[in-house]
Amino acid sequence: MFRRLGLGLLVIAMAGCSAVEAEQTARPTPAAPLSSSSAAPGEAGATPSPEGKPSGEATGAGDAAAEDGGTGAATGDVAATLARMSVEEKVGQLFMPVVYGSRADAAHQENSARFGAGSPIQVIKKYRPGGVIMFPWAGNVSDAWQIAALTTGLRAASRVPLMIGVDQENGTVSPLSAVVTKLPGAMAIGATGDPANARAAARLTGTELRALGITMDFAPVADVNINPRNPVIGPRAYGSDPGKVATMVGAAVDGFHAAGIASTAKHFPGHGDTSTDSHTGLPVISHTKAQWRKLDAPPFREAIAHGVDAIMSAHVVMPKLDPSGDPATLSRTILTGLLRDELGFDGVISTDALNMAGVREKYGDAEVAVRAVLAGADVLLMPPDMPKAYGAVLAAVKSGRISAARLDASVTRILRLKAKRGMFGKVTTDPAAVRSAAHLSAARRLAREANLP
Repeated sequence: MFRRLGLGLLVIAMAGCSAVEAEQTARPTPAAPLSSSSAAPGEAGATPSPEGKPSGEATGAGDAAAEDGGTGAATGDVAATLARMSVEEKVGQLFMPVVYGSRADAAHQENSARFGAGSPIQVIKKYRPGGVIMFPWAGNVSDAWQIAALTTGLRAASRVPLMIGVDQENGTVSPLSAVVTKLPGAMAIGATGDPANARAAARLTGTELRALGITMDFAPVADVNINPRNPVIGPRAYGSDPGKVATMVGAAVDGFHAAGIASTAKHFPGHGDTSTDSHTGLPVISHTKAQWRKLDAPPFREAIAHGVDAIMSAHVVMPKLDPSGDPATLSRTILTGLLRDELGFDGVISTDALNMAGVREKYGDAEVAVRAVLAGADVLLMPPDMPKAYGAVLAAVKSGRISAARLDASVTRILRLKAKRGMFGKVTTDPAAVRSAAHLSAARRLAREANLP
């Protein structure tokens, strides 16, 4: 899903609207924002809180709510939480960057260079993002106890519950492969023909992610791999038959939900018929709308039917769906017209990583972030220049280019997801539960089913 460019080194880490109105209870004075500091990005922020215990509980959001006199941040009251947020905090909720380092309270030079804040805690206090995504190349992954300590510390730093995600598809895209139970990838699971295996694999992975304090997985892949020359999807897909892939995707969504993990179907409107990698270029897919409905849409329809929490956009151009030449990530015709209106999805829309070449060919990084929101995206994943993207979206909101209602719609969806998947209040970790004997036994069974050694 992702490539990382930095210091001359290319590191491949493949992966890939009406707001609820705030409750208008009588208040004698305007409510203060949820932020523990009024400092805007670039200004001095509050002192970071210490890192949490590795197998304990992150109580930052819940404690903050109690201190604020019951804003709803501990109880999952989305409307009350939204009503207490400043515009700057709402804009922050749209972003899901990478923070660097293995400890929440330790300074890292990449954080200083990219965010103007040394430690992951300081990044969170400065920008108040809705979530973060973890990668080994960012120094986030060592062992189960380290990850649990990191996620606990990150959550404790955030006044609004923090979504912590990872790109653990299993198979070829497994950033936590050194830590979690190894499982067959999607193509191998799909080849078994049994959706129960897709559900079991997702539930096992989700259970271990939850034990590490990770609350969102950018999986399953819902692409139908109908192009054998596809350089970026291939074995990451469940197969080449739309109906069979759809069944597997629905089962996987069920498995993640059974584990208490938010799931993400990707890459909409479909990345299965490309011969170009969107990490390095902008793929063009010539499917007509009729072909799209037959070949690409079924797995996404099934994911929506199973209550998938989020759907990730693809950095691909489909000129017969939208003749503008913009990638789907920046296309209102595709994200709002097809995904929201035709398929009826009202969950969270996440962009694919905004540091990929496919989305950066036509517009600058600031404009990309604004256009993604205007197209219908709620989460802006991995912006290559966080200060620039954040500033551009904030300016667009203040100028009215992005309306207050549009911003509130996205923040409402994000908060609903967090409430639904238990991210409000305390999130406990249990690193000792990872790679348990029962999980290793289940993994061996799945490998046998998939005819793997």
